Amino acid sequence: MEEEEKKESHLLYQPGVIRKLWIMLYLICGLTLVPEFFIEREPHFGIDAYFGFFALLGFASCIVLIMIAKAGGIVLKRKEDYYD
Repeated sequence: MEEEEKKESHLLYQPGVIRKLWIMLYLICGLTLVPEFFIEREPHFGIDAYFGFFALLGFASCIVLIMIAKAGGIVLKRKEDYYD
């Protein structure tokens, strides 16, 4: 019973905090596009000349890394009683 009270009182379980975290995430993602307005670069491959290409590339890279980590977790997972 004490664990449930601790869980509910945890910072990440409060609705106001979760909303603020989502807002911060959107702001940070939006701020990654701001330098695109001020930087002139010379494209090397053609596709890297598009607006927001590097922000999109970073996002796609994160997705790929998460998928690799999930696959690694499936491969490396052991049964609960493995050490018993």
